[in-house]
Amino acid sequence: MTGRRIGILGGTFDPIHCGHLDVGRAAERALGLTQIVLITANTPPHRPQPVASSYHRFAMVALAIGGHERWRASDVELGTGLPSFTSGTLEHFHDRGFAPTELCFLIGADAFVEIESWKDFPAILDRAHFAVVSRSGFPVADMSARLPALARRMTGPSEVATRTTPSIFLIDAPTANVSATAIRQRSANGESIVGLVPPAVGQHIERHALYSTAAITGVTGMRGALGSDTHRPPAAGRLHGQG
Repeated sequence: MTGRRIGILGGTFDPIHCGHLDVGRAAERALGLTQIVLITANTPPHRPQPVASSYHRFAMVALAIGGHERWRASDVELGTGLPSFTSGTLEHFHDRGFAPTELCFLIGADAFVEIESWKDFPAILDRAHFAVVSRSGFPVADMSARLPALARRMTGPSEVATRTTPSIFLIDAPTANVSATAIRQRSANGESIVGLVPPAVGQHIERHALYSTAAITGVTGMRGALGSDTHRPPAAGRLHGQG
């Protein structure tokens, strides 16, 4: 093992919210991460087109991590023009000299329960450690029962320094019960989102009217015209469980 232990936290971030940050902070503390890289996904393969543009979604991530000394925002997925898959992201890090045991993919337990439907499963579990953090209604204590075939890989975060092969670390920590969908809807309805997103992110959303009724209706109309909602592949391979 080297001294590097890189956390990778990805998602559509439409918008990034306090639940995402709670997952990152919990993993940082539990695993002693030396850096966390937040990766804004391009077109997600598992869900409708984002409402906010990639520019605004990346900008919100950059604003959200202010004050987090070891956190970095990455646009590596945004320049490809291709759907974002976790397997491809991990290969990007491998190509830059990172060993699988130097990488910790951070994910909420609500998303991890769908891991068996992901692109390149089960090989993807050999490309990095997975750090699974409790989410509302999905305590990590239930993971072995929900995914019995993976139970032998699961362990506590105290084992991170001694594991020589990629493992699944279960981290029991409180995380905000919030979703990007709810935030977009509250914004469209003119309701407050204070406490659901970092203050700088809330200001950015308000300043640019990112989730106004007109913005959301416009994206919904585009989906209907393209038929995109009915033809998306079911396998997620997502970067993160939240939007």
